[in-house]
Parts: sequence; structure tokens; C-alpha cells
Amino acid sequence: MFSQILQFMFSGVTVGATYALAALGFTLIYNASNVINFAQGEFIMLGGILTVFFFKTGLPLPVALLLAVAIPAMVGVLVEKLAIEPAKGAGVESLIIITIGASLVLRGLVQISFGKGAASFPAFSGDAPINIGGAALAPQSLWVLGTTAVVVLALWLFFNRTVAGKAILATSYDPLAAQLVGVNTQLVLLVSFALSAAIGAMGGILLTPITMTSYDVGIMLGLKGFVAAVVGGLGSGLGAVVGGLLVGIVEALTAGYVSSAYKDAVPFLLIFVILFFMPRGLFGAKTTERV
Repeated sequence: MFSQILQFMFSGVTVGATYALAALGFTLIYNASNVINFAQGEFIMLGGILTVFFFKTGLPLPVALLLAVAIPAMVGVLVEKLAIEPAKGAGVESLIIITIGASLVLRGLVQISFGKGAASFPAFSGDAPINIGGAALAPQSLWVLGTTAVVVLALWLFFNRTVAGKAILATSYDPLAAQLVGVNTQLVLLVSFALSAAIGAMGGILLTPITMTSYDVGIMLGLKGFVAAVVGGLGSGLGAVVGGLLVGIVEALTAGYVSSAYKDAVPFLLIFVILFFMPRGLFGAKTTERV
């Protein structure tokens, strides 16, 4: 029984770490602009798809990984410049629709360019499982967890130790005041979209050797990342990580003990339960006025 629970926990934490990366992407852009970017799932998909493509062309895996992070970051900047910036001043609902439209365009372009088939590439450290307490842990899971921890630490250092990070924080608190003291809020938004896309792409890269990837995987991964961000408290970095892990664990336990048919529905049930008792999520700011 213990080994079975441990197995489900390993699975849940691995997938949950990917949801956490997606949730961090939502949080970055929301804090910088109040925009909820529903194209975030497509950045996750792009990371995996591009890594598979570059790896199959014969590029060394490290080079393929670098390109698969850099290209989505540039796509994120294009989404902001071509879709978000022209709609400056539009309502929240309009911006949400615009990001959904951007996600549809990206998904369509990937489908045309790379096809509909599922694909993968080899795990970073092989497939031989590690036995812990009677449960098998894939080496790729350690890469997922380790990279997520490094990203969280790097973001903390970025926001607390760099001028650019503090500029983003200042913009999130009061964009007008930030402009008055010389912060280029438009550049802040571009950086936020680039970082968000790059983080999402990392999640897609890490998960692809475990679950494979295709042009349409970003839909559900993005939605679950959004659920994780809201459960943790939209706008909270710590909440994004905790929310992602919680969603992943609950999903894995449901698939194991109830039925895998309900696996995808559980995160959306969880969001209702959490928000019923804690309307701002687990770590949402009590004084926030954002909608």
C-alpha cells in the first residue's frame, strides 16, 4: 500500500512541477499587466515540439534545448507586440479573447508545420528507474523537479536582486507610479512575456520524454497551469508552485484510486472547492483589487 501511494505521489509531483512552471508563466504576465495569457499552454507545447524537431535534424541535444527555449521566448515577444500592445487600454475580457486567439493561431501553425502525430526524444539520463521504497522513480522526474527548483530560485534572485526584476515588481504594484520614476513599462511587459514563454517551454521540454508531445497538448497543460495559478492565488509566485504540485498530486491520486477517466476533471473541481473557502486562493493577497 505504501509503495503504491508513493508511486502515485512521484507521478503527481512530476506532472505538478510542470503545472507549476505553467502557473509561474501566468503569474509573471498577470503581475506585469493584469493580462491572463491563455496562450501559455502553446509555449509549453512549442518547447517540446521544437526540441523533437531540432533533435531529429541531428543537432546535439543541448543545442536543441537552447533553441527550444529561445524561440518560444521570441514568440512570446511577438505575441505581446502584435496582439497585446495594439489592444492597449482594452478591457480584461477583450485581452483574454485576444490571448485565446493567439493560442489558436500558434496551434494551427504548429499543426501545419510539424503535423498531428505525437513525438518524443530520449530522456536526459536514460530510462532505468530508481527504486525508492518499492516505487519506481524515472530519472527524468528528477530533472523535472530539479529544473523547477532552479527556475523558482532564479526568479526569486531576479526579482529581489536585479534592477529589471524590481522594475517588474514596481510595475505590478502601480504602473503609473513606475512610469513616473522612469520605468519603461512597455519593456517590462515584453520581458515578462519572454520570460513566461521561456519558462513554459522548459516545462514542455522536461515533460516530453515522459508523456510525449503533439500540437494539441498545450490546451490541457495550459488550463491546468491556470488552475494551479488560481488555486495558489493568482499573482503569487509561491502560490503558483504550491498550486501546481497540489493539482498534480490530486490528479495522480484520483487516476490511481478512482479512475483515469476523471483525471482531467479533478483540477477544475479542485478550483471550485478551494475558491469556495478561500476566494483569493491559498496565497492570494488579501488586499488585492484585481479581477
